Amino acid sequence: MEQKKNKFLVKYKENGDFNQYWYSQITIEFLRDQVQKHGKVVAFLSTPSIFFSLNDDEIKKNSYLFEIDRAFGKNNPNFVYFDFKNPTDFDQKYENFFDFVLIDPPFITRDVWSKFAETAKYIIKKDKDNKIEGKILSSSIDENQEMLDELLGLKIRKFRPLIPNLVYQYSLYSNYEDEQLDQENPEVQF
Repeated sequence: MEQKKNKFLVKYKENGDFNQYWYSQITIEFLRDQVQKHGKVVAFLSTPSIFFSLNDDEIKKNSYLFEIDRAFGKNNPNFVYFDFKNPTDFDQKYENFFDFVLIDPPFITRDVWSKFAETAKYIIKKDKDNKIEGKILSSSIDENQEMLDELLGLKIRKFRPLIPNLVYQYSLYSNYEDEQLDQENPEVQF
């Protein structure tokens, strides 16, 4: 039996103007499953393919897409306009709000990651001592491993996402443990 095509991948084309390159269907399902397993109130920072692939109605209702591309805001009450150059320029009600944050910046440089880290630290749930309590999952290149640990306490994982039209290979990073994160993606061979 042939697998049903992901509706997001069918509906939306990649947009080079926004440096948007979509994950493969298998990677989308993997990331969606991580979100739905570990999150209840979720922020999707520049990750529309995962946001629109949620299949848990309760999580979908309590999740928000932070995105610069307003096309994803049409008929979407959970859209938050987000320009990483202004990392906390949105409704303050999202401060200390989310128990899970998924991040995939359009660029991999330190200056961009620093802005995304500022956003993540602002919106993720923290304890009374301002220590991060929520879970963070992100993707970036291997060379950013030390920087992501420094900025957000993220550790590189074995699972590598497939982004078919991107010329370099990403890895996943998280601040939490899950045995699935430490398994190889069968799509990525090397």
